[in-house]
Amino acid sequence: MSKLRILYAATEILPFLQTTKVAEFLETLPQGMQERGMEIRIFVPRFGIINERKNRLHEVVRLSGINIAVGDDEKPLVIKVASIPNAKLQVYFIDNEDYFHRKSVFVDKNNKFHQDNDERAIFFCKGVLETVKKLGWQPDIVHCNDWMTGLIPMYLKTTYKKDPIFKDAKSIFTVYNHEYKHKFTTSLLEKVKMLDIDDSMLTNLQSGDLDSFIKVGMEYADSVIKTNENFSENIDALFSEFMLTKNINTISADDNLLDSYFNLYNELSR
Repeated sequence: MSKLRILYAATEILPFLQTTKVAEFLETLPQGMQERGMEIRIFVPRFGIINERKNRLHEVVRLSGINIAVGDDEKPLVIKVASIPNAKLQVYFIDNEDYFHRKSVFVDKNNKFHQDNDERAIFFCKGVLETVKKLGWQPDIVHCNDWMTGLIPMYLKTTYKKDPIFKDAKSIFTVYNHEYKHKFTTSLLEKVKMLDIDDSMLTNLQSGDLDSFIKVGMEYADSVIKTNENFSENIDALFSEFMLTKNINTISADDNLLDSYFNLYNELSR
């Protein structure tokens, strides 16, 4: 049995929250890999529509209290955990009062895109990596899911590449559809920067839309996953753009899903 350590980062997971297929995928895959002997950690944002009492979330004080830089600001990181019912899996929730206490995910009650969703993504990506460092848990594979996690592969290849916790980690980025047309302000690049990251590394982020986060994830990940959903034209164009330079795997949500990922994880970790 493999003893690989797999870190999952995603926007949502059942039974705590579902707005897209990501939540179902994150319910199925980590549990399947744990049953095959892998060691699992799961991180998602603690969006305000997640009922803490119902889902029995509680703060982990020893992991909380770090300040995460987002541009010129520093925001306190709060870590909460909850267990997935009927599974021996814990989910770590990245929380911050300014970013995640509103009762919505990416749009408000008027269906208007939150202007600070870029900052929320940056905070989440940095928060995941800093919490894993504090845990002292060394992942073999960091599996990122959806646009909000797109900066993690870049941070692993730059700021965190010499860190003992992440120096051997390989990253996977799974692409999902989205319908958002929002463009962030030009300050996005400055907010994203960290140690060892300059403008030349952020070319794919310059368009300032959600696709730019996906492009960065595809650019820096060691492997890119294309699911079998029907992608929009702009997402299909991204796959075409990276086809010659990236290892793109198409993995369908069928009976072979767990085998496909099990084999991919083992192949990447060699």
